[in-house]
Amino acid sequence: MTDSVDAVAPEAGPSAAGAAAHRASRRSYARLAADESREDYSLRYAPHSYRRWSPPMVASTALGGIAYLADFAIGASIVFSYGFTSGVASILTAATIIFLTGIPIARACATYGLDMDLVTRGAGFGYFGSTLTSLIYASFTFIFFALEGSIMAQAMHQAVHIPLPVGYLLTTLIVIPIVFRGMGALAKVQAWTQPVWLIGLVLPFVALAFEAPESWGAFTSFGGTEGAGSGFDWIGYGLGTGVALSLIAQIGEQADYLRFMPAKTEENRRRWNLAVLAAGPGWVVIGAAKQIGGAFLAFVALDAVGGTHALEPIAPQIEALKPWLGSVALPAAAVFVVISQIKINVTNAYSGSLSWSNFFSRVTHRHPGRVWYIFLNLAIALALMEMNMFAALNKLLGFYSNVGIAWIAAVAADLVINKPLGLSPKYIEFKRAYLHPVNPAGFGAMVIASTVSIVAFFGVFGEVAEAFSTFIACGLALVLCPLLAWLTKGRYYLARENTVNGPGAEVPDLTATHLCASCETAYELPDIADCPVRAGAVCSLCCSLDAECGDVCRKAPTGEPVLMPLPTVTATR
Repeated sequence: MTDSVDAVAPEAGPSAAGAAAHRASRRSYARLAADESREDYSLRYAPHSYRRWSPPMVASTALGGIAYLADFAIGASIVFSYGFTSGVASILTAATIIFLTGIPIARACATYGLDMDLVTRGAGFGYFGSTLTSLIYASFTFIFFALEGSIMAQAMHQAVHIPLPVGYLLTTLIVIPIVFRGMGALAKVQAWTQPVWLIGLVLPFVALAFEAPESWGAFTSFGGTEGAGSGFDWIGYGLGTGVALSLIAQIGEQADYLRFMPAKTEENRRRWNLAVLAAGPGWVVIGAAKQIGGAFLAFVALDAVGGTHALEPIAPQIEALKPWLGSVALPAAAVFVVISQIKINVTNAYSGSLSWSNFFSRVTHRHPGRVWYIFLNLAIALALMEMNMFAALNKLLGFYSNVGIAWIAAVAADLVINKPLGLSPKYIEFKRAYLHPVNPAGFGAMVIASTVSIVAFFGVFGEVAEAFSTFIACGLALVLCPLLAWLTKGRYYLARENTVNGPGAEVPDLTATHLCASCETAYELPDIADCPVRAGAVCSLCCSLDAECGDVCRKAPTGEPVLMPLPTVTATR
């Protein structure tokens, strides 16, 4: 959120004169950044007062974002390359890994009201260490936006003969008005389009069950289009798993919705747990089914449309619907594809804007508002589409998997291993005032694991290591994160004790609001940090954007932690 008035930091510590000067220069924000109906708490904790949706509503909105047809293309590409047996084994293995690593992350985001970037900060990466993962996550959103946009443009081209370059532009522009308005608009779009999408998803398979029931049997003996054979092959299995694991960062997009989950109570406990499980890691159950189903549709359409077009989801949809719909099959399939791609690409654009916001706010100490980063994300995605990234699908996704899984596995290791064993704090601290710049536990584990696996991916360690590079990334990250936390005795998790709302603090009511001494706006207690420079409490965003404080709160001149009492000034939002 851009500062319209720059605060002047004191020259030496939190002196009374310096504090007075800071109080005199109130931080204010640009209009777009100050409007939380559009900003959606992009850089901070989602307060209880904003979490108005029920657990089923949040889950439904989150699951609406997995309507994408990239699963169809990815599944078809894997099975065409490595055959049915190795391909399906790859898909199921990747789904299992994604599901297991997604459980703790989904619960953490829903419990603490934090997105993936903020959870990563406190789960072993540190305040600046997580900037790298913000870039990884942002790249996930624009890579998959480009992939989904390409699929939509293919449908437009086939249905109404729109040239592909023009189609790429249209698929980019169409999501902007929706994403601009934030979570409220996204929830409505997902709810309104869900019935049509479900009908379009199921109808081709129902048609084939009646018109070509023998196709499933033939599919199970399919040996691929590249001579892989129908039997099991370890190299094909490893390579296919790597491609399917490129979807592991999808848990971040699910978390962008899950952070708006209401607080868990005795009354809603069962619905809350089910909603978090379904909308968090549960997405991959549907995702794996769509990959296998997409491969099946492509297999059935292979002879009619050829290998290249069979990988484009629009063509297999048309072929499956022709026996029932005849000439209407083309427009019906096109409508389904367009709706599916809008549902996912509003999520890709939204999540990308959150991730870029986190990255640039930490690097530049400026934030003009989440909506401006929508345009950055979409510009990169459009460039990828124009360069025809769809043609290099397997190689691009296989490479990305090595980095994505190292990140997600390191975060999951901290939540599942480090915190229960006491190697890291029991809670997730995301505020700059309490974090070290870099934590070697998670950050080091991710960098080492991804570096080794990328080297393996390019064949340096031989054919087997190349095929199983993503397994190397996952295994190393899971082992190194707790190992590095143990070797460093966990001292890089917290720069100082959180006496405001940490576990040892006396917290009567987390929903009570407190005035930020910098922007003079009321925020809930978990979003507040004590600041010696401001001589009072500041919100997490003002803390992040302060470019001149010198991080004096982390260490006093004597080397002792600076601890400030929470101001008693409160206000009602």
